[in-house]
Amino acid sequence: MPALVLLGAQWGDEGKGKATDLLGGSVDYVVRYQGGNNAGHTVVVGDQKYALHLLPSGILSPGCTPVIGNGVVVDPAVLLSELSGLADRGVDTSKLLISGNAHLITPYHTTLDKVSERFLGKRKIGTTGRGIGPAYADKINRVGIRVQDLFDESILRQKVEAALDYKNQVLAKLYNRRAIAVDQVVEELLGYADRLSGYVADTTLLLNNAIDQGQVVLFEGGQGTLLDVDHGTYPFVTSSNPTAGGACTGTGVGPTKINRVIGILKAYTTRVGAGPFPTELLDEDGEKLRTIGGERGVTTGRDRRCGWFDAVIARYATRVNGLTDFFLTKLDVLTGWERIPVCVAYEIDGKRVEELPYSQTDFHHAKPIYETLPGWSEDITQAKTFDELPKNAQKYVQALEEMSGAPISAIGVGPGRDETIQINSFL
Repeated sequence: MPALVLLGAQWGDEGKGKATDLLGGSVDYVVRYQGGNNAGHTVVVGDQKYALHLLPSGILSPGCTPVIGNGVVVDPAVLLSELSGLADRGVDTSKLLISGNAHLITPYHTTLDKVSERFLGKRKIGTTGRGIGPAYADKINRVGIRVQDLFDESILRQKVEAALDYKNQVLAKLYNRRAIAVDQVVEELLGYADRLSGYVADTTLLLNNAIDQGQVVLFEGGQGTLLDVDHGTYPFVTSSNPTAGGACTGTGVGPTKINRVIGILKAYTTRVGAGPFPTELLDEDGEKLRTIGGERGVTTGRDRRCGWFDAVIARYATRVNGLTDFFLTKLDVLTGWERIPVCVAYEIDGKRVEELPYSQTDFHHAKPIYETLPGWSEDITQAKTFDELPKNAQKYVQALEEMSGAPISAIGVGPGRDETIQINSFL
């Protein structure tokens, strides 16, 4: 039985929640392996819409065990609030498991995130201000606090004191902010211990045993390939590795146990926050995509920047992730355009470039080279098979598949759980 990675193949917001939820009824575990509550997934079940920020999408599938891996940074207040909100709506959250090695987002992380972003002014990155970056920085600097530390007050206090010795100097002397009291932070964090203790486990051991026993494990990435801290449009990226390699480091499951890697692609392109975006549309078409597609961030509430499909980015995602399949989402949003441009290459300094340039300078100056495909006007939301799509919609999907370098195995034709055309099975 397979272990699968499912991740974003653009700048995030591709519809990973829908894809994960679609598979959730067929898998035993769904695992978040990186990011924090800066990653929002929307899942529509019947007439119910769920916005998930930190929890794996599999929490909505009764037979599935949702897992938060060691590569995730956890804001305990956000996690408990999200669990409470789902429980109030009748969702069973008791099966959730959290790695004891996952790092915590503390109150001083969110404070530093917000003040440092304001301090940068025009040079700001466009973070969500939720403390994700500072928490990952502490992890790398070996002064982070992990979930397991909540259950040893002595260790917790030592770690908070060590962190605030430096951070309070920065807050006071650089940002002219009030110092944060150690006792206040320790007391707040200890207050989460009892409520979280029943969820904490050795998830690395659990997941490896599950795969060895033939159970199906789905690794769910947050954000997207172009936001990866190593492989994205640095510095306009997140602070973790949403690419496929992050599934291994973020869970402790080795790469030889992963069978398939599924990339989620929108039928057009969006991104949130600052940074280069070659196909961005600042005209009526961009506004139309934003309106029809409901392009507003699940977590941030910010309008997404919208543009035409970028095949250069898709090919790059195929390469760096080793993608075996694509799940194409939001094809229905393109209904009504007479002609649909697709970016097939870039022009950089007068030269045609068909692969993503490694140079940040080149990418900033990249101009899209478009091919235009015929559109369609027919409603596709009721289509159940590929053959039921209008001929021009079929040609659009086939063209994207050829340009992107991996087969398109599923197509989203509407927001609902059942509004999906399955071409090839992922399992």
